Parts: sequence; C-alpha cells; structure tokens
Amino acid sequence: MKVLIVGGGGREHAIAWKVAQSPKVDKLYCAPGNAGIAEVAECVNIGVMEFDKLTAFAKEQAIDLTIVGPDDPLAAGAVDAFEAAGLRVFGPRKNAAILEGSKAFSKDLMKKYGIPTAAYETFDSPEAALSYLETADMPIVLKADGLALGKGVLICNNLEEAKEGVKTLMLDKQFGSAGNRIVVEEFMTGREVSVLSFVDGRTIKIMTSAQDHKRAKDGDQGLNTGGMGTFSPSPFYTEEVDAFCKEYIYQKTVDAMAAEGREFKGIIFFGLMLTAKGPRVLEYNARFGDPETQVVLPRMKNDIVDVFEACIDGTLDQIDLQFEDNAAVCVVLASDGYPEHYEKGFKISGLEKFQDADGYYVFHAGSKFDADGDIVTNGGRVLGVTATGSDLKEARANAYKATGWVEFGNKYMRHDIGKAIDEA
Repeated sequence: MKVLIVGGGGREHAIAWKVAQSPKVDKLYCAPGNAGIAEVAECVNIGVMEFDKLTAFAKEQAIDLTIVGPDDPLAAGAVDAFEAAGLRVFGPRKNAAILEGSKAFSKDLMKKYGIPTAAYETFDSPEAALSYLETADMPIVLKADGLALGKGVLICNNLEEAKEGVKTLMLDKQFGSAGNRIVVEEFMTGREVSVLSFVDGRTIKIMTSAQDHKRAKDGDQGLNTGGMGTFSPSPFYTEEVDAFCKEYIYQKTVDAMAAEGREFKGIIFFGLMLTAKGPRVLEYNARFGDPETQVVLPRMKNDIVDVFEACIDGTLDQIDLQFEDNAAVCVVLASDGYPEHYEKGFKISGLEKFQDADGYYVFHAGSKFDADGDIVTNGGRVLGVTATGSDLKEARANAYKATGWVEFGNKYMRHDIGKAIDEA
C-alpha cells in the first residue's frame, strides 16, 4: 500500500520510521517532511495547511492511507477534507479535534461529564479576567484557549505576574488569536505524566506512559517550549494510577465525545497531574505528542499500520497493543536561543553513527538539505536523540552518550532529562 504522512517534525519522523517497518507499506510519502524523514520516505513540498494540494496529491498517487500528524491541520479540518475527497485518512475530524483546539471546550466537557480536572473559569475579555484575578488564590495558571505550539500556558506566582499574563495573552496577542479567550485555572502540584492512546470512536487502547520536560533550561527553568526531552515509561504511573484513570478518565472522555456527537477517531494524548487528591487531567491533545512519540513508538511491538486501520474501521477492540519491557529516553538537541531567537543553517555532522547502532535513534525535528546536499539546522528544535535500555537509568545514560555523536553550530540541550528517575 501507499501511505502519506502530513507533517515535517520529530513526531512525523518517528511515525514515518515506524510506518516504514510495516510489511504492508510499499511506498511512503511525507508532506513536507525534512532531511531525516527523507531517509525513509519521499518528501513532497506541500504545506500541512494546503488541503487542496494534499488531497489532489493523494488522489494522483492513489494513496491508500494518509496520517495527519500536527495539531493545526487537524483542528482546521484536514481529516474532513480527505474524507470529502473519498480518501482514507487517520486522525480526528474537525469537530473532534476541538478537544485540543479549544481548552474552554475541553474544560467544559470535563465538568459536564465528571472527569477530574482543576477548577477553572473562562474569560473572553481582559477586564473580566483581571477582575476575577483580584480575589483568586495564587499561584494560578493562565491558558490561551486556542493552539499555541504547546507554549500558551503561563504559571503565575502572584497577582502582578497574573495581570501581566493576561496582558501577554489577551492584549499583546503573543500567541495570536489563540489568546482571544483564556482559561484561568487552579494551580495543581504533583508529578506530570503523559499517556497516549489510540481511539476508534468507542474503544480506547492505552499506550505506554511518558514524561515530557517543557522548560528550556535545566532544573525546569526558562521559557516553555514544545518539549526539550522525554522518557518512557514514567515510574510514577503506577498500577493504582492506571486503574483510576481507566475508570474515571480514559473511557469517560471517549464516551463524552461520542455523547456530544463528536465521535473521536485517532490519538488522544492525556496530560495528567498526579495530585495528592488523585490524578487530574491537565490537558488533552488530539494527536501524538512531540517528543513523547520519539520514546513511545520505539517501544511499540505492533505494526502501527494495523492499529491505524483498526481505529478508522472501528475494530480497535481486536488489537492486542503491546510494548517492549524496556525504557527509552529522548534528549532534544536545539538551537541555542530557542524558543525565542536563534540562528539556522549550521551543518550537522555525525548522523551516520546512528545507522548501525542498535537501540539508538535520531529523529529530525528541524533539518533540511542545503544547496550542496548537506543536512543543516532549520528550526529551534533540531534533533531528538533517543536511546533504549533495560531500564530508565541505562536508557538515559545511552541517550546522553549518543548526544555526543552529533555536532552543529549553536547546539544546545538540557542535561537533566529523566533526572526525576533517580527520585522514583
């Protein structure tokens, strides 16, 4: 079969790498792809939001299955466009992708169906938000309602910071229209855990757990980013936590979406906070996490194409989802200055060392070929260096060893990815 992947980041590279292993797949395309994805797929110069061009290409090439990776095209209706063109596609429709596309929607859904989450209020005007903050407990969390590349969340320690946060989101429009509406949320404390799942509209199958590191600098300092590294599984995601979430969160979310006439087929990413009062939902994403995908998929035993097709066909209950009894750690190699200002175009060397290294992977997030055919940096997050091991400590040691194999100008990384492992 012929498969098209829409996207061009580290998540899509990990998906492409996994799809390419399927004996069902004869030809793999990726739009727009990147220099790393080009090793396993033919890259096509079409943007992720160019639905007309994407569907036309899929028809011309007789694509059997399209997988939409990023959040923006999902929220804008990419799956609907493919379905309208009579094409087979994996991912939630627009009316289901709102689970991530609007934080106000997801919070209201959780309140309506009794899914545990933080207390919150929603505001459409900065004046109303500022008035509310005058009497609110601190610290407090401000969230842009719309999509903001995983960065539209501000943790405010006092009233002054909270007022500045409202200005940043609603008046300065740092995240554009995503900040037209904001959610003001109770600040929760505890361990964060990410749990990805496959969903076919009725059945949900949970993948292995992971934990992301959002802040740019060591010790969880610096600005929020799209993610600086991750590990899987989380030692804090215990059998008790799993049992609670299966009863009160996972299936209830799928059923709630169905009850709202928004049948969800695709990936639901559950961002959880393990509080003293039990697990709470921090956020939903309607797609694979980035960089969580880079540690989850290397541990997955199944042919991923079988799972994608079962989600589309409503036969996920027939899939025995299995993961290796090992661990994986991903360290993001970024451009110094990310997530604000950074230079691009530096030649990347050492990538060939991963080719014959069993259990070591390098997933490209921001790379491209220059005029001379060399691979150069082309983004804030450049590479995700992933390694597996028998346990998390071994995987972490392996991942950091492998970061030394790669060099490029202004290379930057955190040095404490997975450090929480030592506290488990």
